[in-house]
Amino acid sequence: MSVPKQRVTVLGSTGSVGANTLDVMARHPERYEVFALSAATKVDELLAQCARFTPRFAVMASAPHAQQLADKLAQSGLATRVLTAPDALETIASHDEVDAVMAAIVGAAGLGPCLAAARAGKRLLLANKEALVVGGELFMRTVREGGATLLPIDSEHSAIFQSLPEDPSTWARRIDKIILTASGGPFRTRAPDTLSAVTPEQACAHPNWVMGRKISVDSATMMNKALEVIEARHLFGVTPEQIEVVIHPQSVVHSMVQFADASVIAQLGTPDMRVPIAVGLAWPERIESGAGRLDFRRMSALTFEAPDAALFPGLDLAWQALRAVSGTTAVLNAANEVAVQAFLDRRLRFDHIHAVNMETLEAVTPSKPTSLADLLALDETARRAANATVLRLTA
Repeated sequence: MSVPKQRVTVLGSTGSVGANTLDVMARHPERYEVFALSAATKVDELLAQCARFTPRFAVMASAPHAQQLADKLAQSGLATRVLTAPDALETIASHDEVDAVMAAIVGAAGLGPCLAAARAGKRLLLANKEALVVGGELFMRTVREGGATLLPIDSEHSAIFQSLPEDPSTWARRIDKIILTASGGPFRTRAPDTLSAVTPEQACAHPNWVMGRKISVDSATMMNKALEVIEARHLFGVTPEQIEVVIHPQSVVHSMVQFADASVIAQLGTPDMRVPIAVGLAWPERIESGAGRLDFRRMSALTFEAPDAALFPGLDLAWQALRAVSGTTAVLNAANEVAVQAFLDRRLRFDHIHAVNMETLEAVTPSKPTSLADLLALDETARRAANATVLRLTA
């Protein structure tokens, strides 16, 4: 008896996670069908994906890019329909015919479609950590009320998810501590006083993972781990004090859970995003991901060390933001997005990213946002403050 195909919307399909999602799906054409794709500005890449996967809908972030895509689709004789309405992303995330949504849009822009998918009760594969960092309890409440199935795609959170019992109601009494591993990025052994000279090219040259530019910079500052601490707090219902970060340069142990009896369960694998993507697509089943296998006979060592606070000052902001008033994590996320973009644009020194984040947190006091509109307004306020700091630091 054949099983109906899962129809999947991939938000952010031209990015690293999106492209890897399509790679995994292509290995299982009998199981998965692409329903819709979205991208920001990469018209030709999305056109090629439409030609290969023939989605019903495609969405671009701006009207000019959408028109370019529509023209090229028409010239190619492809039937994919380009949606341009302001709520187009929400439409393809919540469509009645969609079974699963890969949420791989980077940044706060992904929050709206994530909430739409959650409200519609979809199987939501969450690679957009900002949905939880910005949305927090609002997002988790929407998941519960919508009856959505939330599956984390970040390698660390997928590892934790895989290490926990399948019944979430047992987690609170069993978990002692969550241990997030971090590679340490490209500057793990660098002297802190040399960071002012770091270039975008150096920051984006991750030693283990192939990622987009923004998350690569976050890995270099370890702000990605700060955001993951916030995400883990909401995903797994633990307190900030129950989350620990350790540096693990080999990126083989993707994260661990220490239980009440002091035992530790970890998930291991090659540093390939297709593994957590395959887990999210097929859970609780397992399917071929295309990733290489670990060969323990060839491993010389697995090492762990504490993060250097002088080298990674932004890491502690996660716990500070979680202990502060509701909405502070949204401010931190907005500030970091502004600072990282300014660095990538060569307008801000690498070591000033932390200064922008700190000054924005001091300048903006949230007033307990309770809706998407509140969160977006807070995000905009924080971005204005962060941009002001960038201008001052670069004057």
